[in-house]
Amino acid sequence: MVKFDSFKYISALAVLVHSSLAQCPDFTTYSQKPHDPPSTGRLGLPYMRPAPACRTFNSSAVEKVIGDMKSLIKDPDVARLFENTFPNTLDTTVKYFNPDENLAFIITGVKAQWLRDTANQFAHYHSLLSIDSELATLVKAVINNEARYVAEYPYCGAFQPPPESGLASTHNDWADGVTVNPPVNNQTVFECKYEIDSLCGFLKLSRSYYQATKDASFMNNNWRDAIDQIFRVINEQSQPTFDENFNFISFYNWTGGNGALSPMVDNGGNGEPKAYTGLVGTHHRPSDDLSVFAFLTPANAMLSVELNHLADILDDTKQLRNVSEQAREWSVRIHDAIWKTTVVDNIFAYETNGFGGRYVMDDANVPSLLSLPYLGFLEKHHPAYSATRKLLLSPRNPYFAAGKSFNGVGGPHVDPLHPWPMSHISAIFGTDDDNEILTSLYTIVNNTQGLGLIHESQSIRDSSYTRSWFAWANSYFAEMVLDLAERKPGLILKENKKYVAGQK
Repeated sequence: MVKFDSFKYISALAVLVHSSLAQCPDFTTYSQKPHDPPSTGRLGLPYMRPAPACRTFNSSAVEKVIGDMKSLIKDPDVARLFENTFPNTLDTTVKYFNPDENLAFIITGVKAQWLRDTANQFAHYHSLLSIDSELATLVKAVINNEARYVAEYPYCGAFQPPPESGLASTHNDWADGVTVNPPVNNQTVFECKYEIDSLCGFLKLSRSYYQATKDASFMNNNWRDAIDQIFRVINEQSQPTFDENFNFISFYNWTGGNGALSPMVDNGGNGEPKAYTGLVGTHHRPSDDLSVFAFLTPANAMLSVELNHLADILDDTKQLRNVSEQAREWSVRIHDAIWKTTVVDNIFAYETNGFGGRYVMDDANVPSLLSLPYLGFLEKHHPAYSATRKLLLSPRNPYFAAGKSFNGVGGPHVDPLHPWPMSHISAIFGTDDDNEILTSLYTIVNNTQGLGLIHESQSIRDSSYTRSWFAWANSYFAEMVLDLAERKPGLILKENKKYVAGQK
């Protein structure tokens, strides 16, 4: 009998798959029109998955979850939205995967791989990795590819395809005229805006893979080099702007101008001055927009959580004890600094500078203040979160807006009158109140503009929206539905019996 090697089969199939994908419609265009058959629900939501031959990765475990949830969810429109969103990452974003090379390239709407988006695009598959070896191998390959990126360019967040893929690099108009120090190679880097949450995304994907599989083989030399570089950034960006003689302490700067579409970071690309607090500064937010003050509270909260998880997996695998100790020290330092320097009258500031400056607002992109329970930083019933949440979901938040049919938190990435459905997903993760959950859920479901996918933002004035195809938002929605199926099954399922993806 000839032994069947599935990995070699995947490698051989890769060429055929990419050949057939060349005949498939571009999903950016495909997602802008509804496709049959419609759901049997009130909204008649369309079926928005590409044809099987056009899907970029197939998983039997994912298909089983889709089948299970379609039979269990009581509202056909919610079921259809889950059916469209849960597989969207695998259906549309896996542009290169070679298990023999341990490399995979995942796109986010454009022909580049963002560290942050990739981690979030795969977050809802973690419970399936222990039962789907090929899906687990894909995630491991994503981690290895990202480890190479982070090890070389830890201040960058978006990257070109790996050279092994044979995929062409993409010219980024937004990077034209931008000067980055230390300099980068644009054949490897797509964009080098520094966002600390990008590194958090890499840590999250790594620990989630280990938690699901107990496979420590991803901790190779690439990964260890990446971890070293992450701590380099943490140490550099936690320092104050000035030394005792008022010399700039600058390890990285990013300038616009010279024809660049993105605005320049203040003070010669070094950002607004910051004092030492124990927090880690960042030049850009998860939205890719400029930070007002350097210390972004939710990004630091995520960093504190992920550093603690990093220590846990290192201890569990009995590796890098010195790194584990350093991770725990930083996790505690950042955690304590958040509570000491960002909270006033039980309200978290979105950004601070260590000099007393506080910016009270929120941005829909995760990590956000609204998503603090989802990040694992605190419990949803904590008084400070409850008070902050109430403010964020009101006109007291400058980036909250409400119209007749849609409302929510947005951000300056689009404009103040285009809230993001993502904010309602974060709000659902942050409450156990059934009415609040259902209100947010149906605010999302009723506002896909008949396209059955989660948009980036939605106008409060009319039916206009941005990004018909936003894989991260689709994954986040599906992750939230699975959370409700386990945490609040009676709200969305036909029977009040919890469902856990990946479990019998």
